[in-house]
Amino acid sequence: MKNPLDTFLTWLEDAKRHGVHEPNAMALGTVDDKGRPSVRMVLLKHADEKGFVFYTNIESPKAADLRHLPYASLCFYWNPPGRQVRVSGRVEPVTDAEADAYFNSRPYLSRIGAWASKQSQPLDGYAELERAVATTMVKHPRGRMPRPPHWHGFRVVPDNIELWQERPFRLHERMDYTHTSKGWTEQALYP
Repeated sequence: MKNPLDTFLTWLEDAKRHGVHEPNAMALGTVDDKGRPSVRMVLLKHADEKGFVFYTNIESPKAADLRHLPYASLCFYWNPPGRQVRVSGRVEPVTDAEADAYFNSRPYLSRIGAWASKQSQPLDGYAELERAVATTMVKHPRGRMPRPPHWHGFRVVPDNIELWQERPFRLHERMDYTHTSKGWTEQALYP
């Protein structure tokens, strides 16, 4: 049976070749403790057989949602070439070693931003953020710095992946894959 991750990785590279501005941008859907869904864009940082990885401030609303209900949905859409990938599954934290390695691979100013930002907290104006960045730069001059304790990664371990390919006259091709103990099962769906 075909592995949908192989197709996903091929499609991701194809989106890059088509010049999609942020081909690794994905909508992340979570549910809060009151049962309300929430969707926001995050960036895919790694995908392999273990799952789809993104990083965030673990004091953010999305992280609170994932602590409450460790399941999520992802949606990628690339146009051109007219493709969508939907992923759903349980969510687990990446290891500290993975988070440290990725954090240290980021550009200096991105690492500073992770320290300076109190993601999703009220801000009294952009100058407040600029002051926090300046203070953090003094505290952590250029070079290696530790990963903030409030910054970590999550892995969505897929149990379902749907691949959608645009076709003329809205006769789109949809293939649904469900992961079982024996591997992936495949089912075509009406558009």
